Amino acid sequence: MPKMIFVNLPVRDLTRAIAFYEAVGATKNPQFSDETGACMVFSDTIYVMVLTHAKFASFAPRPIADAHAATGMLIALAQDSRADVDAVVESAAAAGGRADPSAMQDHGFMYSRSFEDPDGHVWEPFWMDMAAVQPAADAAS
Repeated sequence: MPKMIFVNLPVRDLTRAIAFYEAVGATKNPQFSDETGACMVFSDTIYVMVLTHAKFASFAPRPIADAHAATGMLIALAQDSRADVDAVVESAAAAGGRADPSAMQDHGFMYSRSFEDPDGHVWEPFWMDMAAVQPAADAAS
């Protein structure tokens, strides 16, 4: 069985968060959703749990950070193409997020942009041409 990742995010408005994450490509799994949180599925191995502050606080040993004021993490999410990177950032902005809080990066073989969800969590969709990346042994020479 492949490893799965569940990113847990505190959100102020659960309904708005669900709509936002659906707009950027996730689907809601009703089996693991209720009035305190929703399981948003990006793939068979990537899940985002958007949780009300009260629900999130029941799991967290420290106060909830204001993601608009401080960065606690950056969440990078691979895309299939440069166009897909642009499309997800545009979808995020149209759904109430903020496009490009960080500068776009284009290294030829890798392209990334960023968006902020309505609660300030920063996502970095990226595309990488793995065929253009040097193998580790070649990179050392």
